[in-house]
Amino acid sequence: MKLVSVVKELGLKTHCGANLSDEVTGGYVGDLLSDVMAGATEDQIWITRQVHPNIIAVAALKELAAIVTVAEPEAETVVKAEAEGVALFSTDSSAFEVSGRLFKLLEP
Repeated sequence: MKLVSVVKELGLKTHCGANLSDEVTGGYVGDLLSDVMAGATEDQIWITRQVHPNIIAVAALKELAAIVTVAEPEAETVVKAEAEGVALFSTDSSAFEVSGRLFKLLEP
């Protein structure tokens, strides 16, 4: 499924909409950066409570499709996302809820 469709279906707030035509292959939920670096794979959406700029570096390194934060990202994080071309969204939903909804969207 294309990222633009996921954003629409989940009602995500866009902070940096880079690469909306990218294909989303799955999701990863985690708040520990080293855990995400070890476990997330390319083209996944990362769902996290972290809102600081370091999340952008991890997403760029892992070539993730996007980050969805369950809190408003810091202004500096948005600036870094734009500079790095990392798609960044937020939601008022819990990580549990948004990950379940994403799973339903992507299941075969």
